[in-house]
Amino acid sequence: MNSRYAKKLHELERRGRLRELAPVKQYDSGSVQYKGKKLLNLSSNDYLGLGQDSELLQGFYLELECGKSGVSGFSAASSRLLTGDSLLAHCLEDELANAYKCESVLLFNSGYHANIGILPALFSKGDLILSDKLNHASIHDGLQLSRADHKRFRHGDYEQLYDLLKKYRKKYDQVVIVSESVFSMDGDEADLGRLIELKHEFDVKIYLDEAHGVGVYGRNGLGKAEEKGVLQDIDFLVGTFGKALASIGAFVCCAKEIHDYLVNHSRSFIFTTGLPPVTVNWNRFVFRHMLGMNRERHHLQQLSTQLRHALREKGIATRGSTNIVPVLIGDDSLAVAQAKKMQEQGYLVLPVRPPTVPEGTARFRFSICANMQWKDLQKLPFQLAAMTPGEKSEK
Repeated sequence: MNSRYAKKLHELERRGRLRELAPVKQYDSGSVQYKGKKLLNLSSNDYLGLGQDSELLQGFYLELECGKSGVSGFSAASSRLLTGDSLLAHCLEDELANAYKCESVLLFNSGYHANIGILPALFSKGDLILSDKLNHASIHDGLQLSRADHKRFRHGDYEQLYDLLKKYRKKYDQVVIVSESVFSMDGDEADLGRLIELKHEFDVKIYLDEAHGVGVYGRNGLGKAEEKGVLQDIDFLVGTFGKALASIGAFVCCAKEIHDYLVNHSRSFIFTTGLPPVTVNWNRFVFRHMLGMNRERHHLQQLSTQLRHALREKGIATRGSTNIVPVLIGDDSLAVAQAKKMQEQGYLVLPVRPPTVPEGTARFRFSICANMQWKDLQKLPFQLAAMTPGEKSEK
């Protein structure tokens, strides 16, 4: 191995940041096989448990066997602008647009493809992007690829955002505020009401990433914007199929002219093979099913609230208000060691370390899913308290 890379890998290992691949085998009720042991999976984004729903999967296979799906192959074999387009893709986009009550929807191959493709395509010289500092990596990479100026405001600090808008708005042709709706590592949420107020006061656009909101929030599971009643105020709403919808792919809800512009200017859309028809059909199948899963959404919120309360009762600091429940550890090596202890006790907990999170904030990210029950989680606060993780809460 090249010595330069070997040294860097050694340094990552020394600091407790070396990442390795380890295959898992899916079971049901939130469990997986990991390194030969059956563990409760607290590191998944399968928030509704759809990825482990064998009955749902059998229903999908039955549609394929009956020929009702219109799937003619397992590969698009080309970009959508060549011969990789399909009627299935257009039908899915139309169904999404109808659900979100927007003019148009465009599919992308993943949330990462969406964020690195949309931001550089729509915003260039003479524009300004204002982004929450805790937006996830694909958004930060999209900022770097864009030729627009960009500034990051402190997480959830809308007073600082206001000051930035007041100072810079008139200097730029277009200004866009970029935020996640549910933040993936802290489990908290954006103040959409305040963002909408700023949008109208300063005549700016809102780009909202609902990666961790779709499926989980809103009467129809369309995300936080639906839950807060502000869908029509969001200029660019990005959702994914790769988390609560147990698949792969993403979409953006937007105006028709934006859709057409992206088809002609978004490099991550133009220069990649389209999603496989079988995947597009599964996305359509599971999206329809998700719309009616209010019982599962309610159970998920109850379970998450119950766990947060139990952690705080044990003096364990946690943040947020969603089904993503973080526990701050601090030191990278300590997080790795304690994660191994959690695995020994029956929980698949993987340490989250920089650069995924800021320096000094290594943590556990408990991801609660709707196919879990309280009996699966009730011992967790006791076992965690015995390890005395870094940050303690004040009851």
